[in-house]
Amino acid sequence: MTTPRLSVVVPAYNEAESLPELHRELVAALDALDMTWEVLYVDDGSRDGTDRAIERICAEDPRARGILLSRNFGKSAALATGFKEVRGAFVCTMDADLQDDPAELPRLFAA
Repeated sequence: MTTPRLSVVVPAYNEAESLPELHRELVAALDALDMTWEVLYVDDGSRDGTDRAIERICAEDPRARGILLSRNFGKSAALATGFKEVRGAFVCTMDADLQDDPAELPRLFAA
């Protein structure tokens, strides 16, 4: 597998419903960058099936990776865990609840 140039870390807590849509939007935005990328989803001990949603996304897209934390440690710990595991030269974060617009990533990266 090619080393990604950009890594996106997504901490998630009870976001099973929003993750599939978020991943679709991320793929569209990241593919527009014309570079290698990965998305690292960090499940922060969710109890709503977020772990299964991440597993499905990762099974369907090899550019997605998941980390499942044993319990809820909080957003900062989930981000720190993700930062330790990224492989990209550049790293950004996105909220799992679609509060951040993935379509903004090309402009962010251009800046």
